[in-house]
Amino acid sequence: MTIQVSPVMETQGLSVASQRDAYWRRLLALGQSHPAPLSRLEPLRQQAATCFHATQFPTTRDEEWRFTDLSELLALDLAPSLVQSGVSLPTAAELAFYELPEATCARLVFVNGQFAPTLSAVAEMPPGVYVGSLAAAPEAIYTHLGQLPGRDEGFTALNTAGFSDAAVIYLPKNQVLDAPIQVLFVTTGEASALVQPRCVVVAEANSALTLVEDYSALGRTAHLVNAVTEIWLGENAQVNHTRIQAEADTTFHVGKTAIAQARTSRYIGHSIHCGGHLSRHHWEIYQTGEQTETVLNGLTYLRGHQTGDTHSAIALTQPHGQTRQLHKTIVDDRAHAIFNGKVFVPRAAQMTDAGQLNRNLLLSSKARIDTKPQLEIVADNVKCTHGAAIGQLEADEIFYLQSRGIDAASARQLLIYAFAYEILREIPVPSLQQRLLMQLNIAR
Repeated sequence: MTIQVSPVMETQGLSVASQRDAYWRRLLALGQSHPAPLSRLEPLRQQAATCFHATQFPTTRDEEWRFTDLSELLALDLAPSLVQSGVSLPTAAELAFYELPEATCARLVFVNGQFAPTLSAVAEMPPGVYVGSLAAAPEAIYTHLGQLPGRDEGFTALNTAGFSDAAVIYLPKNQVLDAPIQVLFVTTGEASALVQPRCVVVAEANSALTLVEDYSALGRTAHLVNAVTEIWLGENAQVNHTRIQAEADTTFHVGKTAIAQARTSRYIGHSIHCGGHLSRHHWEIYQTGEQTETVLNGLTYLRGHQTGDTHSAIALTQPHGQTRQLHKTIVDDRAHAIFNGKVFVPRAAQMTDAGQLNRNLLLSSKARIDTKPQLEIVADNVKCTHGAAIGQLEADEIFYLQSRGIDAASARQLLIYAFAYEILREIPVPSLQQRLLMQLNIAR
């Protein structure tokens, strides 16, 4: 990918550090270039802006960004969100590829961070259930919006200080939605833009839902997509959440998914990343009650010169918590994958059962993987494991398949398919499984 350096940045004559600081401040100005659509959002936005000013542009000197170099982002001359500039909406035909037949409950479409009601469809909901944009969201949403720990992190604060709309899903107590909800975030336009999608999910006690959060791009313009999703699970609530990032290979994508889990709740997350020039997704899970269960499944497939960074932090604060994480990466050409998974088990979290595994497949001698699974344990009565493995396709396995009449290229493809399908088969939407196999180009 070739990025044209902004003439402004070339002529300023600033040091590299000063350029970073100036660009960081400019991102905030771009995010706040339009007023808050709802007056009640203004205090939250201003508080986030104050937090943002206390942060700095991330560099490889920061431990959390040690393997992810954002210097290319400094060359991207960004504009405000394109919807405010009058860019036309995509057509239904252009979005047909992303439509999920199973999502009969609701399909919300956001274009450059703004709700597109003409492209969305919401069926009649049970009493008290709300699925839509922030404009008509119930009062309970505002007691949760922007309140999760980690809100002071730089990119998260940037989103809160500048987001203008949000996908909102609210389930009151004892409500179960059988059909999945799809939220599609699309970026469009010919000028590079800062786009800040937001999603808020509140599932109260004994409620359950399936959510598909989908990030795609129409065209190959180099945007910066800074996305934040907040999910609150009440006591005994269940959320099955699939997040897909399949944007253009020119996009810079930074995403945060923060989850708070009350007692006996269950969160199952699937994260599929195959797009973007440089992408980063950070899962933050806070188990705030006893007997809480968290399952994280991830798949990253990178080619060309892509960089894909997956971070996760799971904080178990109460006894009898369970967590399982399996993240797989497939890296080809000169691509670079990063995995950093953390599990925190303080003294109060006795009887914790935690497992974390990162498995990586290198398809090229020039591909690169940096992996760092971490367990930080203070409690003394726990069952915790972690591990990482990096390997290549086994010549013996390819030879075995060839001996059964399968050509070498098909044998290679079949092994890649088997490696990836362990993650894809857990996605509870069959049509989405098939679509992802097509997008990843690993269908049998």
